[in-house]
Amino acid sequence: MAERTLISPAQLSRTRGKVLYWTVLAVVVVGFTLVFLGPLYWMVTNGLKSTEEFARVPPTLVPHSVHTANYTAAWKVMDLAKLLFNTLYYAFGALAFQLVLDVGAAYSLSRLRPVLGKAVLGMMLATLMIPAAVLVVPQYLTVLDVPLIQRNLLNSPWVIWLPSVTNAFSIFLLKRFFDSIPQEILDAASIDGASALRTLRSVVLPMSRPVLGVVSIFAVVGVWKDFLWPMLTLPDPALQTLNVGIYSLSTGVPENHLIAALAMACAPTLLIFLVFQRNIMGGLTAGSLKG
Repeated sequence: MAERTLISPAQLSRTRGKVLYWTVLAVVVVGFTLVFLGPLYWMVTNGLKSTEEFARVPPTLVPHSVHTANYTAAWKVMDLAKLLFNTLYYAFGALAFQLVLDVGAAYSLSRLRPVLGKAVLGMMLATLMIPAAVLVVPQYLTVLDVPLIQRNLLNSPWVIWLPSVTNAFSIFLLKRFFDSIPQEILDAASIDGASALRTLRSVVLPMSRPVLGVVSIFAVVGVWKDFLWPMLTLPDPALQTLNVGIYSLSTGVPENHLIAALAMACAPTLLIFLVFQRNIMGGLTAGSLKG
């Protein structure tokens, strides 16, 4: 059976068909490249311009003179090292809580099958339909005076870590992967005397590295790119994240230094994607098919 494509092999065998096909392909590839890489190029090059050239109208596409000192000055003046450390601290703390609690919740729903487990999963997935902006006020009132313990979590790492744990998408993704693990493997572990916790630690988790990698990347990037919630809950400048700190100091530095700081703030997440892009796609599709 011949493979069905948008353009038939007969049309591609003709000179006119080949020219048209490669022309359209080149236009589409170049167009999408400009759309996605254009803003990044503009940000990086504007950070290399002098103050006079940055304000020039019309703007220059290529800097006339390269000022790498703008990046050094932005790093020192805006104290990006401290902001970067804060962001990494919050991000990897959120990652640790998500890996422990979300994996436990997903494994319970997938394999332990508690009473009303489907109803609990359905209510969790229903929260994905609620816009994140709607939850800001209730969450803020909750961390302002946590029920039962009566404690204010503002200006503490817990105000970032605890809301990030309640990630319905990560739990659903993990559950789908756990569902795809053959039951025979778990039965063999049970026959060998392994408890449910030992089976999770010694059998399930080593097999779940692709999806755990995806959840880890999403957890780190989610904290890294968040702006509104850290701005509301971390008013202390010494505790702010990278995005909030740059915004707070944006009025006191030249605009080309600000653009340089933004370029450096984007670099880690871009690097994560470039290094782990295969793991991201592989982990998202892992568990979608059984067998």
